[in-house]
Amino acid sequence: MHRSSVPDVSIILPCAGFGTRFGAPYSKELHCLAPGVTVLDRSLQSVVELAESGLDVRLVVVFRTHKLDTVGYLARYAETFQMVFVYQDESLEPGLDGAIRSALPMTLGPVALVLPDIVVSGVGSAGCLLAALRRTDVSGWSVVAAEERDPVMLRQMGALGLVEGGGVLTVGAAEDKPADSSGFNAFWGMVAVTEEEAHRLPDVVSKGVDSPLAGAVAHRVERIVNYNTAAG
Repeated sequence: MHRSSVPDVSIILPCAGFGTRFGAPYSKELHCLAPGVTVLDRSLQSVVELAESGLDVRLVVVFRTHKLDTVGYLARYAETFQMVFVYQDESLEPGLDGAIRSALPMTLGPVALVLPDIVVSGVGSAGCLLAALRRTDVSGWSVVAAEERDPVMLRQMGALGLVEGGGVLTVGAAEDKPADSSGFNAFWGMVAVTEEEAHRLPDVVSKGVDSPLAGAVAHRVERIVNYNTAAG
């Protein structure tokens, strides 16, 4: 349970998308995976772990009016996080980068980007976001990533070229939804960044700019599922 108005870490949760690829009459993050458990609950599991570790967590939720069902569902987390709801600023880019820009003014401290339709699981998933946040001291950036060799999958995701040296896994190259997936061997599921570097977070998902993820430390998990594409 949060204890103060000044958070230790801020989480951007962009829920303003239309999820057209999901093809259901309800928000994709509210898809039921088990009795009483949705995709959103699973995607927030790592964020709940931050709160359980003793950190004060601010969850900055970006929404539009078609996502009021998601806004209502999040009430179950009112005693776990500080929650701030931000309507996506239409004067900014309409996509994910615009959602991140809408959220950034409400963040304090280190920031993590957690997508409501992305679920990490398997080996390495327990405490993965906390581990990523702790590793931002190396280059300012860290990612939670899963290995992937399927070029079709890599072209739909935030593709990474991971390299290992000295026992540390880092990002050698990064591009969001690359047309050419050669040279990439993984994709990210969560991104963590220091407060000082957080202004560049929209560039992670923007086209035509150099990704700030090059040089980031990677925390590898066994599996990441994107429920917008039902692949992973």
